[in-house]
Amino acid sequence: MNPYNEREVLELLQEESTQRKAFEMVVKQYSEQLYWQIRRMVLSHEDANDLLQNTFIKAWTSIGYFRAEAKLSTWLYRIALNECLTFLNKQRAVNTLAIDDPEASVVEKLESDAYFSGDRVQMLLQKALLTLPEKQRMVFNLKYYQEMKYEEMSDIFGTSVGALKASYHHAVKKIEKFLEEID
Repeated sequence: MNPYNEREVLELLQEESTQRKAFEMVVKQYSEQLYWQIRRMVLSHEDANDLLQNTFIKAWTSIGYFRAEAKLSTWLYRIALNECLTFLNKQRAVNTLAIDDPEASVVEKLESDAYFSGDRVQMLLQKALLTLPEKQRMVFNLKYYQEMKYEEMSDIFGTSVGALKASYHHAVKKIEKFLEEID
């Protein structure tokens, strides 16, 4: 099988007869990296799977609107991050009504997740990430785990490279402070 070629896939997406096959190639190409990006935001395996599926459903139903002004991966990340934000906002609203400390239920969910196989250090990092504002957490995850360039993140978030660098810097400082306080 030929390696994934975005230009060829984009051409196939334009033709109704090859659109479904091309989209299957997109799903195969981006599923894993999108899953892990989503998972780092919502923490739960089940929630990440649901949001990944929602991401691809939205992408499929909107494929006619994709203009290839940005890379396909950038467009998919934007959809995934919007899905995460919507989910987290709904979850926060439910948790705020339910208990005084909304982050406590997220930490509890992480600690009880059978699919989380991390050690103590990974657990502490995830807890530190939960203390960050959502945008800083997203920027940190994309830069640290995906090693995404600020320019590509700028396309996803629709913000300047400088603002993203500042968000990442602040996130790192907050994580360092959180981890120092634990010791």
